[in-house]
Amino acid sequence: MGERVDAIMVSQPKLDRLREVITENLRVQRGNSDTTYINVGTALQDACAKQNHAIFARRGCGKTLLLHHSSRKLKNEIKSVYLNCEDFKRHSFPNVLIEILASVFREIDRNFTGWFGRKRQSKQIIKGILDKLQSLHHAADEHDAEIKTKMAHENSSVIDGSIGGDVDKLALKFGAKDERKAKAEVEQSFKIHREKLQELDRWLPQLKESIRGFFILSPKTECIIIHIDDLYHLKRTDQAFVVDYIHRLCKDVPLFFKIATLRHASTLYADRDGQPIGIQERHDFQPINIDYTFSDFNKTVAQNFQILEQFGTTAGLTKSEIQSLFKGEGFERLVMAGGGVPRDVLSLFLEALSEVNAGGGNKIGKDEVRLMSRPNFERKIDELKQDSKGDEQDDLIKGIYTIREFCMQKKTNLFLVQERMLQQNDEWKALFNRLLDYRIIHSCATALTHKSQEGTYQAFAIDIGAYAQFRKLDGRFNEIGIMETNVKEKMRSAPILDESKLLSIFQSAPTNIETALRESITISAASGVAP
Repeated sequence: MGERVDAIMVSQPKLDRLREVITENLRVQRGNSDTTYINVGTALQDACAKQNHAIFARRGCGKTLLLHHSSRKLKNEIKSVYLNCEDFKRHSFPNVLIEILASVFREIDRNFTGWFGRKRQSKQIIKGILDKLQSLHHAADEHDAEIKTKMAHENSSVIDGSIGGDVDKLALKFGAKDERKAKAEVEQSFKIHREKLQELDRWLPQLKESIRGFFILSPKTECIIIHIDDLYHLKRTDQAFVVDYIHRLCKDVPLFFKIATLRHASTLYADRDGQPIGIQERHDFQPINIDYTFSDFNKTVAQNFQILEQFGTTAGLTKSEIQSLFKGEGFERLVMAGGGVPRDVLSLFLEALSEVNAGGGNKIGKDEVRLMSRPNFERKIDELKQDSKGDEQDDLIKGIYTIREFCMQKKTNLFLVQERMLQQNDEWKALFNRLLDYRIIHSCATALTHKSQEGTYQAFAIDIGAYAQFRKLDGRFNEIGIMETNVKEKMRSAPILDESKLLSIFQSAPTNIETALRESITISAASGVAP
């Protein structure tokens, strides 16, 4: 973070202004924020390019901010349309696709004069598209009712969600799982989706001709970039069909898409009956990864401090004044507690300002962050519960319990998992991906070799809130410092969480797993000893 400045004391009015600025910008809202995206690498340049992209990162890393900031940086002849898929999260297919298309063309219609001029013929083309979408919406409702009746008659149901990396993996259920039933339900969903898409597919060539028409009539605008934010809010079995249609719509017309989503909670591509559905990375779109991981922790610290410094500048604080709010490794620990995610780091920073009474000259240090990290860890568990389906919650909580128990047994915050195990077992891979998305564990390295075992490994760190009970670590817990220059070498001798150990702890977990997990954290935090 740079040299600490101990002699400076920031006034309370400045701190109040800093709190106000951060609070108002913790979540980027359309049209009410001019927050600048801290660009590292080529993310902003790529987001402005006339190319299809998918932007991947965990929540709070700035996907929405990148979309909004990039729209302000576009050339005059390039326009953008923004829509958030959270608005459509409970909508059924294909109406969800029709509504997304209608949102895009309504936005074009609202900006038509500024983007395309006043040509009546062009305006009529857009009106015709919107009228057609409205009629398709009504037809889809009727068709959907017919299909639901048919499904009820057949005593079948469509599974409408998944957390695995493939549509075939419908749930993170370890042990007994009826694979044939799951596959049959997916196939049924696929056939129904294809049936519902028939009218939209027949209309697609005409729709693209209409789009070409108003661009030819109105050369003022060269192309439009469609920003599709938070795709993961759509039903998992709908996602590939939605992006497939968007991709086909954009192909060979002056439209491009930028999709922002969680990588591990999205299905962008599926293969059903030999028919590819969706978009493939590197073939149909280029990835933009803006995640803040622990793989290069010093870089993640620097990026987070840049963001805090930017807010400080807006509030009238100098870099030295921002630095003076911390002591020792306070900011680095804050980044660890926030999993490197800027929104989490800033939220914890606001909490820390109140806890330490920074206006009175007190500073944020390791102990202050440690005390906040345990309740923050529990909030992450609550967030995971809220976003997961009831039948998968227990297994996800078991996964947290299993990894924490292993770390407590080995007295270490960092562990290795063989890459081959994750490649060969989709269910374990799905578990680790979900826990990464919710900042329960953090990615520290890939393709590592171990000092005494064969194969390559991924290194993970459990969140510091999981061992916040230790005020003093000496003799009780070995925390491998991820900010140390030789950390990669230390990782190579870290304990290995292999499949047998993973399964053993998982299967022996207490029946009331959530109560057991929360009690172990609370009791050990109160006593200051390991459970």
